[in-house]
Amino acid sequence: MMGMSETPTVLWSRPENERAGSPLLVMFHGYGADEADLFALASQLPAEFTVACVRAPQQAGPGYAWFPLRTDLTYSLDAVIDTAASIEAWLDSVRGAHSSVTLLGFSQGMCMATTLMRHRPADYAAVVGLSGFVVTAERNPYFDDATTGTVKPPLFWAETRATPSSLPNQWSSPTAGCVAIQRSRRSSIPGSGTASTPRKWHT
Repeated sequence: MMGMSETPTVLWSRPENERAGSPLLVMFHGYGADEADLFALASQLPAEFTVACVRAPQQAGPGYAWFPLRTDLTYSLDAVIDTAASIEAWLDSVRGAHSSVTLLGFSQGMCMATTLMRHRPADYAAVVGLSGFVVTAERNPYFDDATTGTVKPPLFWAETRATPSSLPNQWSSPTAGCVAIQRSRRSSIPGSGTASTPRKWHT
């Protein structure tokens, strides 16, 4: 697993000397994929965004995973938090160069994006979740859902009909209004199969 002092492998949409002052969109791929999996989406976004696609730290078949699957005996909430803390440390090292930070996660990557949001919700302009899920906090103090309920960060969640529809109970309460959730059910992302491949820079 990626250690706290290690820098993740990141695929950038533009070179470092062109990133200053731009809004940053950080993408987290799904289980068994890698940092190139979502990169084609960068060409469909507003030109002012800098896109950073991050590689998960654990080997999983031909690709990578953010943490063990919940059906794996090695899964634990601590494993989720350890990876989130490592990614958060990297984010803290780059966010100062950008006007805002938005998170996008697909499948297991959505779990990573929402975990980061639930730890420091004021740090993010918005979160996008695609066909994913959120982790059960099990009363762990890393998940600051009380503050998340106050900040109400915008969250767009697009899911297929096969995706489990589960959010933390306090998010679903009509009185809590923990996040500003906008949900969409689609079998695919429009245009996702026709994107041209943008130029890329690895770090």
